[in-house]
Amino acid sequence: MNARNKRKKELLERRLEEYYAAESKILRSQSYSLGSRQLTRADLSDVQKKIKELEAALDALETCGTAKRRTCRAVPMD
Repeated sequence: MNARNKRKKELLERRLEEYYAAESKILRSQSYSLGSRQLTRADLSDVQKKIKELEAALDALETCGTAKRRTCRAVPMD
């Protein structure tokens, strides 16, 4: 894995951890109020969808370049 892919992997992992934390907060309380103010967290299904997308992107990045490639050469003949 080259330096660019390592950096991208680190960023995706960090972002995924943030989404896991957000999911945990949403599961504990979707909304709450303090006096006259009310806070409503993001939609759980949207957060879970993004988690799946990030996990898929990480999987794709980790398997990038691991597949064996087969080449052959064709020489045209008259």
